Amino acid sequence: EILGQQRRVLEGRLTPLLRAITDSHLPVEEEMGTVYLKIFAYVLHSSGLGTSRDVEVCREVTAALQSVFPRREMITFTSLSKKNKELQLKNLTMIVTGILLYNKECGKGGSTIDDLRAILNEAIPSATWTAEERLNTCHMLAHQYTALLESMQDDPLRSTQLSSYKLKEALFNVRQHEAFLCNLLSDTTTAAQEVEKMNVHFAAAMEKLKNIVPNKIFLDSEDVFPLFVALSNLWTGFRNKLLLIRFLTNMINDLQQFSEIQSQLFPNKVLSSLLEGVTVKSDVERIRETMGTRVNASDFKDQEWLFPETTDNFDQLLIEYRGFCAHTIGVKGFPLPGNPAIGILKHKERCYAFSSKEAAYIFAQDPDKFIELNIEKAKEHVELIQLLKLQHQFVRLELAANADKYLLKCTAGCDSITQTDTHILPPTIVKSYEWNEWEMRRRAIMLANLRNKSTHGMQTDRSHMRRENCTQVYLPKDASTQTKRDNSSCVPRPQIFLQGLRGRSSPTTHMVKVDLTRPIDES
Repeated sequence: EILGQQRRVLEGRLTPLLRAITDSHLPVEEEMGTVYLKIFAYVLHSSGLGTSRDVEVCREVTAALQSVFPRREMITFTSLSKKNKELQLKNLTMIVTGILLYNKECGKGGSTIDDLRAILNEAIPSATWTAEERLNTCHMLAHQYTALLESMQDDPLRSTQLSSYKLKEALFNVRQHEAFLCNLLSDTTTAAQEVEKMNVHFAAAMEKLKNIVPNKIFLDSEDVFPLFVALSNLWTGFRNKLLLIRFLTNMINDLQQFSEIQSQLFPNKVLSSLLEGVTVKSDVERIRETMGTRVNASDFKDQEWLFPETTDNFDQLLIEYRGFCAHTIGVKGFPLPGNPAIGILKHKERCYAFSSKEAAYIFAQDPDKFIELNIEKAKEHVELIQLLKLQHQFVRLELAANADKYLLKCTAGCDSITQTDTHILPPTIVKSYEWNEWEMRRRAIMLANLRNKSTHGMQTDRSHMRRENCTQVYLPKDASTQTKRDNSSCVPRPQIFLQGLRGRSSPTTHMVKVDLTRPIDES
């Protein structure tokens, strides 16, 4: 859920940018540059490898994008449908991300990209250690509370020093905390195993790229692009695992407040004084003490017993009450760990484990009676419903009268989100649409004038009983136009040269006139 929420937040931020890219259809040359910049911004923010404020990251993303998606392919991109545009954008993002990761591995860039693998190698052991430490504390408290409750049943004088009801509630609370921590520790261990597998795949894909890229001048997209996409998917997996580990760590830390409440209810000094002379046994020690005992199946003709050597997948059986003893819950009022090696009783398609051979024999004599006792005990302590997974028992019995008083109904639910495209098909322009109110007024007047027009029809022998023809025309109107025509011509400029105007040494002036004007035919 946390990963899905993170993904929806990122998609929500990129939705306006994605819509601006996919809604463009055959833009002009000036608009292609704007759309290409939007594609660059989408790839940069969707990859999560940096921000637009980092100049070095922008330069690396631009170089990687131009190498796989040059600007001349914008015409082909804009002619695609909206769905195909979205698929190509996601594919471009993964390829560019893979290129940047490869460059980082080769030392040719990517200095600002976080080393998620190194961060995970530190975060996972830290989260595991924290969960195990808190779990050991819960184990110790549960063992101490269980020992005190057993001693109070053996020695009634101890009940005057401490309230058994309060101690049982504390034990149930610790067991709940223990169950939550076990789930969180299991999730952390599973994440660690998946990260280890992802590291192997990441190293293998990087090794293939190192063998292909340096040895070729021209790279085949069919060879390298799938490897870049694989690197991107693995890197996204690393990022999701890091987010998951941090979320689990925060949850483990938030649960610590319940352990602090335990120390307030039962301080260490008080608890130590109460435990004097009491033998505290762990769950493992209790199971080890009963390993040599086993139920004799021949003693029960109508009961089915399951044992490790006779049952396939014995360790994977779903044991009721979360593996606790089915007898002690209703009889003693607190859970004890069950030992499946004693024998698992299968009653009405459900499996039950026991803490001792004697408890197994007593429970097998009348299972329905003790199952009802366990339900009654859960009515007194509502937290046992979740701790022992008794929801199906209350649903089956339909305790309508006591539901409002004792039972908090657990209704199953889930968050569901449905998203539809605003325009599935490419948008079209309605030619008949008009927003100008003066144009609409002109059309209204034109339609009103039709009321004064007459419609004429004509029918001949040949068209009789075939079809009806009608024609509607406007009255002719007078129209006139006026045009103006300009003409121009180019004539040679007159050029005349006069020689002898300055005079000579002789008293008489002789002037020679020469006409240098070009003929009209040569102009």
